[in-house]
Amino acid sequence: MKYAFEETQHERAAHLRRDDTWRVPELRVMVVGGEYLASHNGAGIRWVTPDEAPDGLWIFLGQRDGVGHAAVVVERIPDDLDPQSLRFIGPTVAPEDASLAVHAVGLSRWHQTHGFCARCGSATDVIKAGHSRRCPACGIEHFPRTDPAVIMLITDGQDRALLGRQGRWPGNYFSTLAGFVEPGEALVDAVRREVLEESGISVGDVTYLGSQPWPFPSSLMLGFHGVATTFDITVDGDELEEARWFTRDEITRLTASGELFLPPPVSISRWLIQEWHQGEITGDWVRR
Repeated sequence: MKYAFEETQHERAAHLRRDDTWRVPELRVMVVGGEYLASHNGAGIRWVTPDEAPDGLWIFLGQRDGVGHAAVVVERIPDDLDPQSLRFIGPTVAPEDASLAVHAVGLSRWHQTHGFCARCGSATDVIKAGHSRRCPACGIEHFPRTDPAVIMLITDGQDRALLGRQGRWPGNYFSTLAGFVEPGEALVDAVRREVLEESGISVGDVTYLGSQPWPFPSSLMLGFHGVATTFDITVDGDELEEARWFTRDEITRLTASGELFLPPPVSISRWLIQEWHQGEITGDWVRR
């Protein structure tokens, strides 16, 4: 099983960001507004020509197979372009388009919230084909932010997996634990700290498994497997409302009956669970 956005399938071609020579008639353009994209009847990406694109902030995404790809960032995507959130249509996006979509959404979200200089407060100018902003008052250059977050499947000596549920989620929706890395913190330490804080479980060995860009709004999810050294759960009541140990048989049975919902296949969380489970998980995901 693969998860969305885990592989880059376009050449970012940063050397072409110096000027507007990439804006050619054959350019393929996606229309983006925050985490929303123009779609085809609620599925996949609707690519338009430069002439068809609405007015907005232009971002050069790069090239694939020698063809340029770009995004136009708008405040609101016109209804006739059927805007859809990337987090929900991710599974319907063609694999070769997925890295372009996550690239565009990540930059779109950043531009929406970083229009002013953090040093002096002046309005900033977009430069480098949408990949940077410069303050005309103090001269500082601002770059898109990426927030590292650890996401981990924790198992115990009885071959059970630890899953948790936030209070805003439906009562039968569970996922792997996750949290942001703090300044000055190693990744394995972040795994141990987050699990202990949220569930009261201590973790020993930690192994890195994979990563996923997650532009909702600006995370890089770093996936790990951890082995528990304690087993009594005490949730913090803040990040988690409930946490439970699940066996493979329980996940098989409960997802099949609709008593348990897991993250969608678009998520690295589902991949972590599936890699451990290595069997059929049949339940459909419920939107939250």
